[in-house]
Amino acid sequence: MVSFVFYLLALTMLLFLRNRGYMWADLSLLEYIKSSSNVVPFKTINTYFQAIFDGSMNLDIPIKNLGGNIFMFLPMGIYMPFFITKLTRVSIFTTFMIALLFIIETLQLLTRTGSFDIDDFILNMLGALLGYGIWKTLPFQKFVRQ
Repeated sequence: MVSFVFYLLALTMLLFLRNRGYMWADLSLLEYIKSSSNVVPFKTINTYFQAIFDGSMNLDIPIKNLGGNIFMFLPMGIYMPFFITKLTRVSIFTTFMIALLFIIETLQLLTRTGSFDIDDFILNMLGALLGYGIWKTLPFQKFVRQ
């Protein structure tokens, strides 16, 4: 339980407490939404993969963005079905995570602490599903019972 609280605090800090609003202070909310939203699936992901292969970007940037977005929500896939037993079915877990990630992306946009990026959504969902897969494995279930 304590580790979950620390995870949630760290996640909140990563998602909402890195104020980037000062760069966009002179834009109206609508202009901010237009300039900081990506609704084209795989647009950013493809850019990062291309940069990895052609060297057009410092390798840190795509690795941190791709891996970070996956890793950031991997624990959610372990913690949520552990604490909320209704989320033990993959369909219910997936529906819950889609709603949660949509809320997070929208809040980041409205609070100007981030952007609405469908690629972040995809990578976060992938991370949560990987965590869920780990949670469902027999060795992990045995570990939890002990």
